[in-house]
Amino acid sequence: MSKMNRRNFIKKSALTGAALGLTGPFTFARGANAPNEKVVIALMGGRGRAGALARTFADVEGTEVKSIFDVDYRPLNDLADQVAERQGREPEVGTDFRDALEDSDIDALVIAAPDHWHTPAAIMAMKAGKHVYVEKPGSHNPREGELIVQAQQRYGKVVQMGNQQRSSPESIQAKQDIVDGLIGDVYYAKAFYANARGPIGNGKIAQVPDWLDYELWQGPATRTAYRDNLIHYNWHWFWKWGTGELLNNGTHEYDVARWLLGVDHPKRISSNGGRFHFEDDWEFYDVQNVTFDFADGKSINWEGRSCNGYQFWDRGRGTTIHGTEGTIMIDRSGYIVYDLDNEEIKRVMRDDEVDALDTVGGGGLTDEHVHNFAMAIREGQELNSPIREGQISVHALHLGNIAQKIGRSINLNTNNGRIIGDSEAMSMWSRDYEPGWEPRI
Repeated sequence: MSKMNRRNFIKKSALTGAALGLTGPFTFARGANAPNEKVVIALMGGRGRAGALARTFADVEGTEVKSIFDVDYRPLNDLADQVAERQGREPEVGTDFRDALEDSDIDALVIAAPDHWHTPAAIMAMKAGKHVYVEKPGSHNPREGELIVQAQQRYGKVVQMGNQQRSSPESIQAKQDIVDGLIGDVYYAKAFYANARGPIGNGKIAQVPDWLDYELWQGPATRTAYRDNLIHYNWHWFWKWGTGELLNNGTHEYDVARWLLGVDHPKRISSNGGRFHFEDDWEFYDVQNVTFDFADGKSINWEGRSCNGYQFWDRGRGTTIHGTEGTIMIDRSGYIVYDLDNEEIKRVMRDDEVDALDTVGGGGLTDEHVHNFAMAIREGQELNSPIREGQISVHALHLGNIAQKIGRSINLNTNNGRIIGDSEAMSMWSRDYEPGWEPRI
């Protein structure tokens, strides 16, 4: 099929609302290059972070992109061309990712769709026999965090969450330095994020654009009239589809803090903040300060500012780990160690990372994280961020948002992260689903 004909076919299919299916000219044989030599993936998402993942899976040794799906057909051709330049074969494109679940050539589904799709799509993929790479946060609420872990345990698939700093050699080395006692006994971490986002305005109900399959975009979410300030990014700031800045970006730094401190579920979570900068449709918080207290006396504080980019220690994001003999300042570029006199005693840095506040987030850490995922499938290598470990971090952040919304601290069972004695908080444990779309293991 010529490129012009393929583009016309995509547009015609989207305009008529028909399922596009797989339209590319290539087939991928299951032989010398798969599954032992190549992990063949389908990608759910076609722009932003999904685009970075498509290019990464095309570049990384041992992986190959067979198909790319997006409910907005417009970026598919350009992204397919970029992938083809990297891997030598043009991926097939479509609007409905469920076509990939029926494709026996596909080893894994890569999920870079909005948060409300993460767990339902992951469960659908595992039930279809596919491994899963799911972007953070991997779940939309605490119950979905439980479900995605239970599904992985039931179906035995490789499921990696996209908190790529877990695959950073520098971060892994920092963890070893802490284990070796370089900064003494660690007890406190400060995680932070600062950006200067603008307003999202007050949207109006509008006609669904002809380039969008809004029905499939909503998927498991209960149906809502289309609004003109929602897609493609602003859904992050609505409770129905997103999880706010705390999980949009806080997932990365909180996860590093928890990992380096060596803690699991906190015993108490408190949060304060609000929406201060603009009067618009943004439902979450542009300022949030969340404290996580642990049973062994350790604690983590996350401070996020979405609309005021004044930096922390000359950084837009990062984490400090404090111990009885010093401090580690760590971010995606590496880490610096200071003694108690604030003198630098060690520096381990990399120079290949992208802008820390870039919403696409490509770079070497993603390459390493994807390679780790592929090696886990091909050779049984240990995952750097298996879904159970990732969801321990995400679970606490969901509860941070709940604590903020109800206006008080939440007490938890440290064995399983369950809320203790707060029926109002528990009422936000899950969400409503469009009938027929409920995730089932």
